[in-house]
Order: sequence, then structure tokens, then C-alpha cells
Amino acid sequence: MECVYAAMLLHAAGKEINEENLTKVLKAPGIEVNEAKVKALVAALDGVNIDEALKRALAQPVAPAAQAAPTQAKAEKKEEKKEEKKEESEEEAMAGLGALFG
Repeated sequence: MECVYAAMLLHAAGKEINEENLTKVLKAPGIEVNEAKVKALVAALDGVNIDEALKRALAQPVAPAAQAAPTQAKAEKKEEKKEEKKEESEEEAMAGLGALFG
């Protein structure tokens, strides 16, 4: 994760994102550099327009979809409670009828 932050820092500073620059940024605060991760990130970002990727990422709504599940679960719980109450009232009614014929 530190490698991604370092790449974003380099991008924000207008510097080239390469192995040497990433290593320098990571070593500055004393982070142990994993050369394989640095190489993999540089390769993954080769040819990527970071500004465009950020715009697309910000344009996608994430939060509303995450909030829909709890709302749906609450609605289902309310329905279950209504069904339970309905079953209980039917049982009570049957018990009352049994007392009449009892």
C-alpha cells in the first residue's frame, strides 16, 4: 500500500513514477522497500493516465450501494415481525374458538 501512496505523491508532485523515484520516496521516512512490489507497481502503471483513472474512480457512486443492503435488511425484518404477529393473532383466535366449543 505504501508503494501506491508513494506513486500518488510522485504524481501529485509532477515527477516521473519509476523504480528509482519510488524507492527514494519510500526510503525517506524509513520504510523498508520491497523491490518486487516497486517493480510490479511501475509495470502496472506503465501507460496508465492517472488523472483519468482518478476522475473515473470519483465518478462511480459507491456509498449508496453499500447503504442499500442495511435498508433492505430492515425492511425484511419488519415484514417478518408483521408475519409473526399475524400468526400469533390467528393462533389466539383459534384458541378463543376452542374455548367456545370446549
